[in-house]
Amino acid sequence: MNILILILIILACVITLVLIIALFMKKEYKSHAEIIIDAPKQKVFDYLKQLKNQDEFNKWVMVDSDMKREFKGTDGTIGFVYGWNGNNKAGEGEQEIIKLVEGKNIETEVRFVRPMKSIAYSNTLTESISDYKTKVTWTNTGKMPYPMNIMSSLVQKMLAKDMDISFSNLKNILEK
Repeated sequence: MNILILILIILACVITLVLIIALFMKKEYKSHAEIIIDAPKQKVFDYLKQLKNQDEFNKWVMVDSDMKREFKGTDGTIGFVYGWNGNNKAGEGEQEIIKLVEGKNIETEVRFVRPMKSIAYSNTLTESISDYKTKVTWTNTGKMPYPMNIMSSLVQKMLAKDMDISFSNLKNILEK
């Protein structure tokens, strides 16, 4: 019985410590990735603004080949919604284009239903380096509620890694 009480006390101390640490951690996360693609800026931008094209390069979209997709509106325009419902890895949610600056910037709001209800924002910028080289910058931001914010730095690193993989896929597609 004494060992059980000791284990419970240790467990309570660990949980308390985690909750205290979470009080001092940021609730916001921001992941960032960049890549240079050997293609004209307009070609890159036109491809990226079509959210359905994510099926070909986005690591997160590719985790479930049987995922159900639903589209509302005209792809590549403000208000277009790409909805998905997939396995436990893919989850369920929708992504909506909320701002477009033609040839330059695509902003989306990503609304997750599962595995955890949350909202994130994605911003993709294209910048011409030369006639046939384009720098693409992708940021992903969101908030994690207390005490889940204890994992915010882990989420940031995981997202950045997945964004790099998606960019590598994108580069292969656009440079063919």
